Amino acid sequence: MLKKVLGIFLATVLFVSTGYALEVAKVNVPDSISAGDSDLVLNGAGIRSKWGLKLYVGSLFLPQKNTDAQAIIVADEPMAIRLNIISGLITSEKMVTATREGFENSTGGNLEPIANEVETFIAVFNEPIQEGDAFDLVYAPAKGVEVFKNGQSAAVVGDLEFKKALFGIWLCDKPAQKSLKEGMLGM
Repeated sequence: MLKKVLGIFLATVLFVSTGYALEVAKVNVPDSISAGDSDLVLNGAGIRSKWGLKLYVGSLFLPQKNTDAQAIIVADEPMAIRLNIISGLITSEKMVTATREGFENSTGGNLEPIANEVETFIAVFNEPIQEGDAFDLVYAPAKGVEVFKNGQSAAVVGDLEFKKALFGIWLCDKPAQKSLKEGMLGM
């Protein structure tokens, strides 16, 4: 419990928000975050559900609001996706399977160029996942994607090409869920 409280405290320090823009599935989604040296605004948020069960809230943070999914995917600028786990039904195994499927969809099945990065990223989900966990996927152009679990850095992965595939999981033409994509795009 202390580890989780400490993680939440660290998330607050790393990702300072100025207030809450909205509440989605009982998750207070901040209107902005500071990730490293970048101030990012909430672009939108939505719920990932399956078979009528709410699994997580996905939020997209950008330098400025944008509804063009393809432009967001290819942009070489700071941005972040936050996943707030809202169901105890999400396990590490299910998250790994869903993430692999997401990468397949976002790359059109062409994972070879980023295969090592995908495996490094997926390893973050090997630790048990619990309701209330939060994952922040923060892209910084000179650094790659830094993955935080409950505010603690878990990995730094890839470059722009990896970021395109990762953000494509939610924003490509075959996203994890169409309504979640629309929510993240603020539509």
